[in-house]
Parts: sequence; C-alpha cells; structure tokens
Amino acid sequence: MAERASPPGESRAAALLRGRVEPLVFLANFALVLQGPVTTQYLWHRFSADLGYNGTRHRGNCGNQSADPIMQEVETLTSHWTLYMNLGGFLVGLFTSTLLGAWSDHKGRRPLLVLASLGLMLQTVVSLFLVLLQLHVGYFVLGRILCAFFGDFNGLLAASFASVADVSSDGSRTFRMALVEASIGVAGMLASFLGGHWLWAHGYANPFWLALALLIVMTLYAAFCFGETVKELKSTRLFTLRHHRAIVQLYASPAPEKSRKHLALYSLAIFVVITVHFGAQDILTIYELSTPLCWDSKLIGYGSAAQHLPYLTSVLFLRLLQYCLADTWVAEIGLFFNFMGMVVFAFATTTALMFTGYGLLFLALVITPVIRAKLSKLVGKSDQGALFSSVACVSSLAMLAASGIFNSLYPATLTFMKGFPFLLGAVLLLIPAILIG
Repeated sequence: MAERASPPGESRAAALLRGRVEPLVFLANFALVLQGPVTTQYLWHRFSADLGYNGTRHRGNCGNQSADPIMQEVETLTSHWTLYMNLGGFLVGLFTSTLLGAWSDHKGRRPLLVLASLGLMLQTVVSLFLVLLQLHVGYFVLGRILCAFFGDFNGLLAASFASVADVSSDGSRTFRMALVEASIGVAGMLASFLGGHWLWAHGYANPFWLALALLIVMTLYAAFCFGETVKELKSTRLFTLRHHRAIVQLYASPAPEKSRKHLALYSLAIFVVITVHFGAQDILTIYELSTPLCWDSKLIGYGSAAQHLPYLTSVLFLRLLQYCLADTWVAEIGLFFNFMGMVVFAFATTTALMFTGYGLLFLALVITPVIRAKLSKLVGKSDQGALFSSVACVSSLAMLAASGIFNSLYPATLTFMKGFPFLLGAVLLLIPAILIG
C-alpha cells in the first residue's frame, strides 16, 4: 500500500536528501555520558561534604579506609539516590515509551525523536540548576521524571531502530542496527575522555553546559534535518489505548510457525542482557571511587571510555564474524566475553585488573543488535514502531530491575564481597546464552 501511495524511487530520493538517525543517537548519548559519571561524582561529593568525609581528597590514605563507616555511608547514599533517579524515570517511561513508539507507526519517527530530544534537554536544565544553585539532590529525580514524560533515551532509541528497520533489508539489518549502537559507543568514549578531564579542571557545572548545547543542536536536527522513514503517515490520536493494544497483539495474536514464541524468548534474552549491562554500569563508578581502587575523575573518565569501547569494537568484529558465522554464534561468543569481563570485575583490586575486565568486554555488545534484528524480522513493516516500543518497554523494565538489584545488592554485600553483584551478573548471562542457543 505504501508503494502505491508513494513510489519507491521518489521516497528513497527524498530520504537521501535528508539526514540519517545516527547523528541523533550520537549527540544524545554524548550528552548523557557526559552527565552520568559527573552526576554520580557530584552525589558522592555532596554526601561526603554533608557527612564530613574527606577520603576522596586524600587518595593516599584511601586504601586504608575499607572499614570506615562514614565512607560506607557515602557509598550507600550515592547508590540509593542513583536508584531513586532510575526508579522515577523508568516507572514513567514504561507508559510513555510504549505509547509513543506505537504512535510513531502512524505519525512518523520524527515527532517522537523531537519529543525525546526535548525531554533530554529539560533533564539537563534541571541538573544544571541543581549544581549551580546547590539545590536538594532530589531535583535529579525530578529531572529524570520530566525526561521520561517525553519518551526518554529509550523512546529515542525505539524511534531510531524502527527508522532503520523501515529502510533496511533483512540481510543488512543486523549490521545497520550495529551501526546505531556503534554511534552510542563512539559518543560514549569521546564524552568519557572529555568529561573526566573537564571535571578535574573546571568542576561540575561545565559538562552540563556542554550537554545542554549539544541537546539543543540535536533537537534542531531532529526537527529539520532528519529524513522521515515512514512512507504513509496517518492521522491518529496520541492518548488512546489503541497504541498499547498494538503492542499486546504482537505477542498475543496468532502468527505463522513459531514467531510469537521466538518473540517472547528473544525479548526475555534482551531483558537479561540489558539488566546485567546497566546494573554493572550503575555501580561501576562507585566501585572505582572507593577502596581499594580509589580512582580520581581522570581515571573514571578513562574507565567510562573503556566501558564504551565495545560499542565500536563489537560492530567491527560483527562485520568480520558474519562472513564465517551465523548471527546466533556471534551472539554466543559475545556472551562468553561478557561473562569473563564480569568475573574479572568481581575480583578486581587493582587498576590493571579493572582495565583487563574492560578489555574482555570488547565483543560484549554484539548481542543486542543481533537480537534486535531477529525481533525485527518477526513482524511486518507496519509494526516496527510497536515492536521497538515494546523493546523499549523491556529495556525500561530491565533497567528498573538492574537498578533495584545492583544498587540494593552493592551496599548489602560491601562487608563480605564488594564485587558480588558482578559475579551475579556473570551467572545471569547464562540465561540468554541458553535461550539464544
């Protein structure tokens, strides 16, 4: 039907004249990664100042303070407020990302991309005011909730992956989605290097100013430069249960062969992978700030850059491995290296060992583009937005579970095994390995 309404040659020419979605993903993640470790370190600094703890200012004595109850109180408060921020954002995002993703199947990907960009910009403004005016740290939670009302980063990713599925063939889809994830990784590495050095030299406010400037550019790009990929736009209301029903029908309505069963299994696999990935990411900065590692902001910047390096190395090795292996085997290899990296983190007591763990994750992120491509091939063209909004919903649930599990488990296990949450993450990765296999 779309081809009759708009000839293929005409649609493709229009798309080539306008921007692709990768720059949007790059700018969004650059701004988020620039803010993420800075926010954690700001919380650490505020709680340290409130409790009179100065361990972060005397790194030479940090290794002798493992039993310091004030340091453990700072770690616990930082971890808990990170949990509150994530809970606020993810609970609201569960509703909005599913609603907006299915809505984009009718109204196009551009409106959702613009809304998500505005939400990210609003969150940054709130954070900036908090830092400049020394407001209560609860405003970080408010910023996350306001951002989630507009779709959050998950909504932006849903629209981005759906737009890739709109224009890619079955054979190229896995690699195209890996390119979107590579945009996430390259942005993360650059922002991590810049954020660590900038924080060290100029304090907490400047990274938020840069993030705000980037998000303004990103919003303008989404509104005026992105090439719409939905060929036939339809008039539809935003606030209606129809959009949520479209997502339920993906899993509940009859379908050929085993596609619905595979849809559920792949959704469960991506849920576990994202839970481990974001759960570990949530506590890594706290883990590195405290004893026995006692990293400063520069080392945390390097660590965050190493954490994002797999986005780039994974897409390169994915392309090479696809010549000789099926996508399923590529995902299994990625899970193996992810497992090994988590185990090394669990027992890391030196900087060299931490970076060894980061090095083992070089193939860890081939898993999600493989699963997303397989999911995309199980539904029709007109359901791509609903599918990726359901994946965004699964991602939100996974991030919620990750925050609840890892941010609660980390303070609880400080006394007997600090790296236990990473060990748990390694064990959880056996579940998607079995499901994909």
